[in-house]
Amino acid sequence: MAERLLEAIGLNAAYAGYDGREVQAVDNCSVYIDEGEILGVAGESGCGKSTLGAVLSLTTRPPLYVKSGTLRIDGKEQELGHGVKIPREWRGEVVSLLPQGALNSLSYTAKISSLVVDVMRAHDPSIKKDEALDRARDRMKAVGLPPRALDSYPHQLSGGMKQRVITIISTLLNPRLLIADEPTSALDVSSQRALVEMLREMLNQRIMAGVIFITHDLPLLKSISDRIAVMYAGQIVEVGAAETIAERPWHPYSAALLNAVLAPEPETLTKKVFAIQGSPPSLVAPPPGCRFHPRCGLEMDICSEKEPSPRGDHMRYSKCWWTQQNPTTPINLDDVLGFKAKIDDVRDESLVAAIDHVAGPVVTAEAPTKEVS
Repeated sequence: MAERLLEAIGLNAAYAGYDGREVQAVDNCSVYIDEGEILGVAGESGCGKSTLGAVLSLTTRPPLYVKSGTLRIDGKEQELGHGVKIPREWRGEVVSLLPQGALNSLSYTAKISSLVVDVMRAHDPSIKKDEALDRARDRMKAVGLPPRALDSYPHQLSGGMKQRVITIISTLLNPRLLIADEPTSALDVSSQRALVEMLREMLNQRIMAGVIFITHDLPLLKSISDRIAVMYAGQIVEVGAAETIAERPWHPYSAALLNAVLAPEPETLTKKVFAIQGSPPSLVAPPPGCRFHPRCGLEMDICSEKEPSPRGDHMRYSKCWWTQQNPTTPINLDDVLGFKAKIDDVRDESLVAAIDHVAGPVVTAEAPTKEVS
């Protein structure tokens, strides 16, 4: 049995607004990872995925601040909150961030080798230039990248190669945990595959012990992740094995989200894509109870009155009143999206056409035809 690598308990983080209000972007989230595991984090834009990554990687900056929480990595514990000082060695050595838009960290007037030396000296001012570059060359050889890339300027490298080089630099201090925030968003399919294979190889060589992989690309997430955490409106609403969530989700939002994208699979040719109605709520004043209930066709009275308690354990759970009351009943996507009830009430022809485009033909009364003379 794998040893526990990360326990992140009760994380709360918010953005301070200019008018004095706060946006609670991470609300009482807990994350657990075992050694050698890749945990994927999925959700719509604005659900708090990148904010959670910033909290876990200890890289929050104003206006984002951490209100409370506890990190345990490899038995080391660090309390989080306002005014708490984080030991320097935790950043880069215990946990490291591969940030969103990582390519922007490259200076196009400096060679890759210059960035390597700068990063190493930021953590160890006494390290020599040759020693820093030797470590980078050895790391690149270990994962099958040409060391000559160190002597290149960024414009001389392809987009995929630049992303892999940044990944190498992010792991030069052998962090126990790597937070990868949308590392494939600007890459083509072949470059995405190369990066994913490199991350797997780095895990196999124990360059790092675990990865949190944040992305919008759900088909990619299902292929790379051991488990998936689904976020909605600042909260983690479901966690489970990637295959389990894909085949039998416990939360209506997970079912709707996974069916709202097209995957490069044979059955995609006959699959209908259903959009999730409405928009995510404002995190300044989120709705009471389950935050998904305004968009959920399975809504019950209790959903808008009380926040659901977790069903399951910390490695496999969901927060949904409906599934707690119907534990053996699979979630029906048509019921979640509420298409039947909404289509029956439609009278506006433009709306009929929009729903027809998404959900299939709508049966309406046949209009009288005008004869053409």
